[in-house]
Amino acid sequence: MLRTLYLGVLLCAAGSLALYDSSSDVIELTPNNFDKLVLNSDEVWIVEFYAPWCGHCKNLVPEYKKAARALKGIVKVGAVNADEHKSLSQKYGVKGFPTIKMFTGSKNTPYQGQRTAEAFVDAALKAAKDRAYDNLGKKSSGSSSDKSDVIELTDSNFKELVLDSEDLWLVEFYAPWCGHCKNLEPHWAKAATELKGKVKVGALDATVHQEMAARYQVQGYPTIKMFPSGKKTSDSVEDYNGGRTSSDIVAWALDKVAENVAPPEIIQNKMWGWIWAEAGAQPALEDALELGGFGYPAMAVVNAKKLKFSTLRGSFSENGINEFLRDLSFGRGQTAPVKGAEMPKISATEPWDGKDGELPPEEDIDLSDVDLEKDEL
Repeated sequence: MLRTLYLGVLLCAAGSLALYDSSSDVIELTPNNFDKLVLNSDEVWIVEFYAPWCGHCKNLVPEYKKAARALKGIVKVGAVNADEHKSLSQKYGVKGFPTIKMFTGSKNTPYQGQRTAEAFVDAALKAAKDRAYDNLGKKSSGSSSDKSDVIELTDSNFKELVLDSEDLWLVEFYAPWCGHCKNLEPHWAKAATELKGKVKVGALDATVHQEMAARYQVQGYPTIKMFPSGKKTSDSVEDYNGGRTSSDIVAWALDKVAENVAPPEIIQNKMWGWIWAEAGAQPALEDALELGGFGYPAMAVVNAKKLKFSTLRGSFSENGINEFLRDLSFGRGQTAPVKGAEMPKISATEPWDGKDGELPPEEDIDLSDVDLEKDEL
C-alpha cells in the first residue's frame, strides 16, 4: 500500500514538470519523436522550447494553448521541455526560454512576433501559405510585403555582417518577452524600409545571442546601438538616444549618415576640349556641322561618340559662349545628328604661323584713257 502510494507521488511529481498535459492540443515533442513528427513531415510546425521553472514560459501557456486549439488541423503546434531534453535544445541553439521556432521540414526560422495567440496564428498561417506556394513553384503573393527589411543578427553572423562591413548599422538588442520591444517592432520595421540603401537596420535577440549582448554591455531592452560606416572599433560604437517612432529613428540615422560621409575626392574635370580651324580650310567638316549659313567666326560643339552637334546661334562673346556651353551641360541645348552619320575626314593643312594674314599687293591702274569730265552728270 505504502509502495503504491509512493509510486503515485513520484508520478505526480514527474507530471508537474511538464507545462502541457495530454488534454492540451499542444503536442509534446522529445528526441524520440522529433525527427518523425517534425523534420520528416510535410506539415508546418510551430515549436516552443521551454523550461518548466521559467516564469515567462508559464505565462505563455494559456496563449500558446489557445493558438494550438485555433490551428488544429491546419498547423501543428508542439512544445519541447528543453530543461529535460537538453540535447534537442542544444541542437537548435536554444539559450533562453521560451524560444519559439517555425519548422517546415528540416528548415527552421526563429519566431520573433508577439507572444499572443493571434500573433502565433498569423505567423503559422503565413508559413503554411508560403509552403503551399512553394509547392506550386511560386512565391506567396504576400511574401514581398510581409517580409521585413530588418536583418536578423546572431552571435555567429554579427562580425561578418556588421563589424566587417563598410556600412553604417543601427542594431536593436531585444528580448522577445519585452513589452517595449514589441511596441518598437512596427516602427523599427518601417524605419528599416525607409532607410534601405542608406543604413543597415538589424535586430538581435539578446536572450538567445548573449555573447554579443554581453560584449556591448546590453543591460536593458530594447537597447539600440549605432555602428558607424567604415572601419569599426569598440570606441566607435555609439548609443542611440533618439525617439522611438519610425520618423525619429530615420531622422537620427540620416544625421549620422551625414556625419560619417567622407569628404569627396576633388578631381579636376576637363569637360570641354578645344580645337579650331581656319574658315574654309575644312569644307567637309563645315558641311557636316552645317556652319555654312552662320558666317565667321562660327562655333560648334561635337559629341564624336554620339555623332551629335550643336551650333552657337547667340552672341560670339564671352557671355554668349558661356551660356551656350552651360545650357549644353544641363541638357538644354538643341542638338542635331552629324551629316552622313560619321565624322568627316579632316584635310591636312599648313599650321598657322601666328601672324595676321596680309592682303595681296594692289595693282597699278592706268587711268590715262578715262575722261572724268565726260562721265560727270
